[in-house]
Amino acid sequence: MHFNRFGLAFDYPENWSVDTDDSQDRYAAVTVYSPEGGFWSVSGHAAGGDPAELAVAVLAQMRTEYQDLDSEPAGDEIAGHALTGLDINFYCLDLTNTAQVRTLETADAIYLLICQAEDREWERISAVFAAITTSFVAALPEPLPDDD
Repeated sequence: MHFNRFGLAFDYPENWSVDTDDSQDRYAAVTVYSPEGGFWSVSGHAAGGDPAELAVAVLAQMRTEYQDLDSEPAGDEIAGHALTGLDINFYCLDLTNTAQVRTLETADAIYLLICQAEDREWERISAVFAAITTSFVAALPEPLPDDD
């Protein structure tokens, strides 16, 4: 399936469900859910801020919900765009979970991408998360000239 609304475009599996939040005075947020409960989410934020602050805010919120949480800096490069953020591991209902938090800056916006699943599901769908992210990044304008 292909999502293309609110200036956000990406491909996702047809058996996944979509939830959107296009509240006024904010940039849109879109989340797609796997049938087993894992999710991939993207939200747009005003350009000009510090992308790292978004990732830190997500980590701070998660720390309030999950006491046994480990995180480490992480990043990817896709289609010339640098994505920076965190890899997070935590327990929820006695199950281990993995989350990836990435930020991506363009001339028009800062995007926050989050994917998360219970670890057994993560093993099966992490490649799907990567494909959704790649399709999202590929639909963006060229990277900023100062991107490395």
